[in-house]
Amino acid sequence: MYDIIIIGAGFAGYGAAIYTSRYNMKTLIIAKVLGGTITESYLVDNYLGFFNVTGYDIMQKAEEQVRKLGAEIKDANVNEIVRAKDKFIVKASEGDFEAKRILLAMGSKKRRLNIPGEDKFSGRGVSYCFTCDAAFFKGKKVGVVGGGNSAIEAATLLAKYAAKVYILYRGDSLKRVEPIMVDELKKLKNVEVKFNTEVKEIKGDKLVKSVVFKDGSEFPLDGIFVEIGADPASELAKKLGVKTTEKGHIIVDHAQRTNAANAYAAGDITTGSNMFEQGVCAASEGAIAAESAYKDMMADMAKKK
Repeated sequence: MYDIIIIGAGFAGYGAAIYTSRYNMKTLIIAKVLGGTITESYLVDNYLGFFNVTGYDIMQKAEEQVRKLGAEIKDANVNEIVRAKDKFIVKASEGDFEAKRILLAMGSKKRRLNIPGEDKFSGRGVSYCFTCDAAFFKGKKVGVVGGGNSAIEAATLLAKYAAKVYILYRGDSLKRVEPIMVDELKKLKNVEVKFNTEVKEIKGDKLVKSVVFKDGSEFPLDGIFVEIGADPASELAKKLGVKTTEKGHIIVDHAQRTNAANAYAAGDITTGSNMFEQGVCAASEGAIAAESAYKDMMADMAKKK
């Protein structure tokens, strides 16, 4: 029996585990992707104490810190969370685990285009991880669908490998992108932004050969990187009876408590931090959630005396 099980191993999950471990709470972290989605980031310059490093490197240090503090980590899928009287049963691919408290820190999942050809060519020219697949497109012509920070980050890395990179954005400006990133993008001679452009179909034979735009025109490309944002991965929370917004974000109070007793949430999956989905905010929410869980545990122990 654990004092707390943390589902998710990103900034929020690891941030919480640092504090639960320091509070001597028996802690288990379960996550399929250790490090979370930040591990896909090519360069991180906006996290306190780090500059010009990869997201993977940051989270490797975080994992090492958490392990040294005594938290257990399991690389596994969580299939279901069941409440049973005064405990939770977490049913995972590696077995069932029990805890008195639960912390939901599953983060978000990338959106898909949901257009013809996307599924057919997934892994054969269609990618959702530019850090994983950029090197496979050396000397090729590729497109990045999206107009936010992640799309610009993808294009910046791809420019180091591809002969030509097109940012395909249905909007008319990059107003959602941090200005410093736009400035850096303008320095890249092999990157071109095509505004008011919407991809409606992906075509090819064994591999991607072209895309079809909304106006019906066909444009030759060797690869497509999808960077159109993400949605909260809150399916497990909903099944547990945790309240969410219409868009799926878990509703939390100032202490990161949910409506469900002994269930907390932190990170991009929540309504906290003014919905500013940044690593520093997720880590902070994780720390707050850990403190709340510890205080609640102490209060319960005092009642039993």
